[in-house]
Amino acid sequence: MRTRFLVDGMLGSLARWLRISGYDAEYRREADDDSLIEEASRTGRVLLTRDRELAHRARKRGMEAVLVEGEDEVFQLGELAAVFGLELDPSCSRCPKCNGPLTRVEKDQIKDRVPEASLEAFEVFWVCGVCGNVYWRGSHWDQIVSTLEEAERLSGSGGSKRL
Repeated sequence: MRTRFLVDGMLGSLARWLRISGYDAEYRREADDDSLIEEASRTGRVLLTRDRELAHRARKRGMEAVLVEGEDEVFQLGELAAVFGLELDPSCSRCPKCNGPLTRVEKDQIKDRVPEASLEAFEVFWVCGVCGNVYWRGSHWDQIVSTLEEAERLSGSGGSKRL
């Protein structure tokens, strides 16, 4: 089973990149520490935080927590890839906005929901089963792949403190 994450409010961009990489990453922007600890415990998710005290408290409760110290999402992803042996594969992406699963759909199913130019330029589309957003591999795709490749290169450097 793939590692599932619970990401605190200081790591929203990391949650998005984990989702793009195919990982189930719930993001709680405004949850207090007690709520995060309770949810991580109840759901069996690994807690990701930049808050030393929160990570320490979670560990004392017997939960797995990672104090993420990288300053940007590329380094943070590299840290997590090193700690958990993550494969950063955008072809397995989840919805970067809501964490829902993506399902491949035929063009005719989404033709009224995407720009005409995108319908003409691309053949493959996905829809989020939760929020309904439509995705395709547009001009941003090369940058996504480049970012994930850089994070994988950095993964040999470590840096996270698994508590």
